[in-house]
Amino acid sequence: MEQLTEVTIEAIDLAAWAPYALEVQAVAFGLTAEEVAVRLQIVGRHAQQPGVLALGAMSRGRLVGFGYGMPNRREHWWSTVIQPHLEAAGHGDWLDDVFAITELHVLPQFQGRGVGSTLIRTLCERSGQPRSILSAIDAETPARRLYRALGYRDLARAVRFPNTDRPYAVMGARLPLAQWRAGQSQSANSR
Repeated sequence: MEQLTEVTIEAIDLAAWAPYALEVQAVAFGLTAEEVAVRLQIVGRHAQQPGVLALGAMSRGRLVGFGYGMPNRREHWWSTVIQPHLEAAGHGDWLDDVFAITELHVLPQFQGRGVGSTLIRTLCERSGQPRSILSAIDAETPARRLYRALGYRDLARAVRFPNTDRPYAVMGARLPLAQWRAGQSQSANSR
């Protein structure tokens, strides 16, 4: 368990903590009640996937951030959406032997404290994979700056997921992630 200023990072049971995680995601990412209900079902399915790792950022017994991921498999829905974009950019090999960061969200009042960077770094360290991949809104956001600071680079841009209006970027990094340096943005919301 890693200690941050009044925040601890610890392994969580994704299925058990899903309702609390979705509360964090709703605030951090601006989800509607309907979107939360749909994502709750998705998180429940993800919790059953082989190799899933989930971490919670806890402050005084309350979940203030979370992240989870799993070894990527080409048959996963997310992979089928990003595959043509990665292949068109010459990065189709990034679908294999890679840990996919599925979700990473931190409540706004806890952003900028190293919570997001500690969550993603710990997930990647525990993954046992040589690389990590994720998707983020394709805009210059604090999350994208954090990912770049950790060594992620754009593999494909302007990726459109069904039922979303915003374009996404797919980013990848070789592990271990780069060291974070003081003064860099630390807040993160991956999707």
